[in-house]
Order: sequence, then structure tokens, then C-alpha cells
Amino acid sequence: MRLPRSVAGWTIAVFGVLALLMGAVGLLWPEALLGMLGFEIPETRASGDYTGVFMAASSMASFNMGVYYLLATATEWRAFYRFTVVFRLVTFTVFTLAVLGDVAPDRFFGVALWEGLGALATAGGLWWDARRAGPAGDTTAGAGGTDTSGVGPAADAVR
Repeated sequence: MRLPRSVAGWTIAVFGVLALLMGAVGLLWPEALLGMLGFEIPETRASGDYTGVFMAASSMASFNMGVYYLLATATEWRAFYRFTVVFRLVTFTVFTLAVLGDVAPDRFFGVALWEGLGALATAGGLWWDARRAGPAGDTTAGAGGTDTSGVGPAADAVR
């Protein structure tokens, strides 16, 4: 696994590692994850309570998302970085509304905040990397890359 080659790449890598780890925690010890998120953990679950199924599904999604983010970091897939900014802001909005609508506990706002701040950090990293690259927009040359194909490192990684 390569280390990130840009500021934006580092923000994506940090989120990817944390998503992967939290997904693993949710799969191996769902009660711990529920507790960290501020949800009550009853001694027994009622018939028809699908919390365990939901935890397995969302934890597996988090684990997979972590892998996707790390793959994007390894290939310096900048279009993916930009995509995550938009959708992490959408996630911030939805999670905030869930807290404000009493669908989720107040402590869950921490997840919304994490998403919003992560989106802003990646947006800031993209802006910084573009400034550092200069008019040509090549963010790999200043970070040890040699992009001579004109299509970017992510496309090179797929060929």
C-alpha cells in the first residue's frame, strides 16, 4: 500500500482507515459500536428486533467503504475525492436531521460532525493541492509522481 501523495489523499486515507476499523468493530463487537454512538443496549432484544442484522449490514458497508477509500488513496483517484466531498456533506445533513428529528440520540451528532468536517478537510486538501500544483494542475509531479500520459494516475492504475 502506498502512502498518500497529496493533502487530499491523506484526508481520504484517514477516513478510510477509520471506516475500515469501525466496520470491523461493528462486525466483531456490535454492542461496543452501539455504545460509542450513544444507542441504548438492552439486556435482551424483543422478537422482531433487527438491530443485529442492521449492525452487521452497516458494519460490513463501513468496512467495504474503508477499503474503497484506501484504494482511491493508493491510486490518487482525485475524482473520487471530489465525489466524497459532496456526499459526505449530504450525509452530514441527513444525520443532523436524524438527531434534530429525534430519530437518533444527540450523541449521534458526532457522526454527522465527523462527516461534515471530513468533507471540509478533503475540500481544503483538494484546494491546497491545486494551489501547490500550479497552472498545469499536475499534483503528482510535486509529490514524487511522474504522470506523462496526460490522463492521471488513477487511469494509469486501471490500465
